[in-house]
Amino acid sequence: MKKTAVFIKQHAAAATAGVLVALILSACVSEKQYEQQSQQLQQTQAQAAAQQQQIAKMEEQDRWVVAGDLLFPSGGYQLTAKGKRELSQYAPRLQALQNVKVVVYGHTDNKPVGSALKRKGVSDNLDLSSKRADDVVSYFVSQGINPKIISAKGFGDAHPLAPNATKQGRAENRRIEIVVEGPGA
Repeated sequence: MKKTAVFIKQHAAAATAGVLVALILSACVSEKQYEQQSQQLQQTQAQAAAQQQQIAKMEEQDRWVVAGDLLFPSGGYQLTAKGKRELSQYAPRLQALQNVKVVVYGHTDNKPVGSALKRKGVSDNLDLSSKRADDVVSYFVSQGINPKIISAKGFGDAHPLAPNATKQGRAENRRIEIVVEGPGA
């Protein structure tokens, strides 16, 4: 009887091990797929690290980049309430500045402007980026920033940070840059 119990336990253990091996193997991917996924992960990590370095460098140079999607509605150029809250963190820093020049640069992706914007008089991405930068400047002036030290400039899609071939790349290119220039910077 003991031999039978041991035999049954061994077969049960073997069956369980077989099921586990089958489950593990079914979850596996081919070596080629694994290598591709590993390379994609490494590329994504490298891109993220490069972007973090770029942001840190910009902050050291009194240059702040804010994602346009945080500030404006899709296909729009007037700041949203959320966009104003996002920009409000920069107002105290800018209010304290003197003898400098603050330039707000507007950037877009390369997608053509839609018919709704064209009906509002926005003919192209350069015009859209200029209107966005102008609205940011108006907001800062309303927050007490000296209008004599701040200006706006639109670049449209002329200076992309990322390729416009992907949704993520286009999102990175839709941005506002706030740059402090001059001797007091």
